[in-house]
Amino acid sequence: MSLPPGFLDDLRSRISLSQVVGRKVVWDPRKSNQGKGDLWAPCPFHQEKTASFHVDDRKGFYYCFGCHAKGDAISFIRETENVGFMEAVEILAQEAGMPMPERDPAAQAKSDRRGELAEVMEMAVRHFRLALQSGAGSAAREYLDGRGMREDTRDRFEIGFAPDGWQGLWEHLRGKGVAEELIHDCGLAKPSRKGGKPYDTFRNRIMFPIRDARGRCIAFGGRAMDPNDSAKYLNSPETELFDKSRTLYNHGPAREAAGKGAPLIVAEGYMDVIALAQAGFGAAVAPLGTAVTEQQLQTIWRIAPEPVIALDGDTAGLRAAMRVVDLALPLVEAGQSLRFAVMPAGLDPDDLIRAKGAKGVQDVLNAAVPMVQLLWQRETEGKVFDSPERRAALDKALREKISMIRDPSIRRHYGEAIKEFRWRLFRPQRGGGAGQGKGRWQPPVTVRPGTKSSVLVAADTAHLREAVILATVICTPQVLDQFEHGIEELECADPGHGALRSCILRHAAEGAEALRSRILAEMGEAPLETLLSHPHVRIAPPMRHPGDTDLARQTLAEELAKLAAERGLDAEIAEAEEDLAGGAGEAMTWRLSQATEARNRALRTGLEDDVEFERAPNGAPIDKDERAELDALMERISYTKRRP
Repeated sequence: MSLPPGFLDDLRSRISLSQVVGRKVVWDPRKSNQGKGDLWAPCPFHQEKTASFHVDDRKGFYYCFGCHAKGDAISFIRETENVGFMEAVEILAQEAGMPMPERDPAAQAKSDRRGELAEVMEMAVRHFRLALQSGAGSAAREYLDGRGMREDTRDRFEIGFAPDGWQGLWEHLRGKGVAEELIHDCGLAKPSRKGGKPYDTFRNRIMFPIRDARGRCIAFGGRAMDPNDSAKYLNSPETELFDKSRTLYNHGPAREAAGKGAPLIVAEGYMDVIALAQAGFGAAVAPLGTAVTEQQLQTIWRIAPEPVIALDGDTAGLRAAMRVVDLALPLVEAGQSLRFAVMPAGLDPDDLIRAKGAKGVQDVLNAAVPMVQLLWQRETEGKVFDSPERRAALDKALREKISMIRDPSIRRHYGEAIKEFRWRLFRPQRGGGAGQGKGRWQPPVTVRPGTKSSVLVAADTAHLREAVILATVICTPQVLDQFEHGIEELECADPGHGALRSCILRHAAEGAEALRSRILAEMGEAPLETLLSHPHVRIAPPMRHPGDTDLARQTLAEELAKLAAERGLDAEIAEAEEDLAGGAGEAMTWRLSQATEARNRALRTGLEDDVEFERAPNGAPIDKDERAELDALMERISYTKRRP
């Protein structure tokens, strides 16, 4: 459903953020000045005693100086009520006495049907919970007692039981007047192949309701009581409500706990999540019987920027960890990554809690390693590198993995970390001997300080070009279609630019006014103000002539082309530096730094420089191979400078 232009601005003008927030907090009278709309309170998103949560009622924005939560009335309702954007708008519109725009009839019908399905699912939850308390559920209760699951935990997660009968749930729901079609479409029953009555999907299983982020039951997971059952765990089939590739078990409660400062833990299954929550680790989620998907990973990152993947310490658990690494490498951003906590061999989080309690889990979490370390471990553990060919194969494998990372800053830091690991593996051993796989290896050479500073100049240039590109689309969003791929491919080393880019791609089609409203709603006022107030952006022609599509297209085409040329050469120089770092002599290292400086002078001045590299700093002559390699590098630099 799209909102008419100006609707959100009108809504914000009619509501008071202090009244919306005031229902969830107690204002600090010593710091607050209600007359000026300057209000302070302890933050509702994380546990604290001091009043670090600030509301500017006149501007309509809040910010926490502790956990950095920020936004407007819409985002506050979304986070505190666990609702989506449109539902938050509806809540505030009702409070402000504003009628919502009419929904499209087809969208309304779809929403009504999903509501009917959700109600049938809640009826099933109640049926299964009652069955667990009945005589038929005695064996299931004994099993849960044996796993250490307390009764209050069962109530918290609404654990139930599906008795060993063919039509128990079917008869119950039909007796309540539920249509056969709805029962089938919820995935609660299957048609008989022999022409008889449909039969229940879940039989003789402990039942785990699966809820979405808003708390609606959308599916079930069932744990078989019969040890000979072909499927130990069984999930609901995919339905209009349930897409298992996008769903996380315990999503809503985990998001709330993570917002209060709890570490987000990604476990393997229901029992692990429940055991962690019972032990005090409330921010725990799990995928649903499959490997973590890209959609689930993006959802996890929206809950917390650096979650801990807790995996079993067996071979299958380590394989799962490696799959997550491969999935995450192209998606990592500055401040957005993963850490890995590997359980002791043969134990999952549930086993560890029963063996060593919450402290045992905390010790494992404290020892969680960054993703780059797990990547190194996969390529080196148990292998011998006693020949140049084997070392070259290691270098190739690691280079291929690092090249998957889109962010150039993170890619560079991964390269540095790998070089450090590599040096430790191959460094000379005392006494002249070398251990298994530990051949002679010299530490990477140090790049001259001038080269480091010149690289920063190039990075700053790219940052300014990105700023102009983003600001141009914000002022004239109707040109996005032509340049969408190029903007998607922006590397955005600045997390603020990355967030703006994502918001632009989602909402540009709504028009300039709506796009700005979306940015303010999702990110607050500061990122947009920072972008548009930069001197380099203010003087750009599209800023002075917003809505001029021809001018915007010309600017975007030029800036994207220049950015691609500069970053292409940066990549070549970085690759050359990486190739040379392992064994480059002083002369080659010096000349590489000179080439980089020449490139940056060209970028700053637009003039060609005649650079001579006849001798190294110590006066040593340059051999033919080195000179040929430098000549090729300088030719690429010269070609880049000549490009428009």
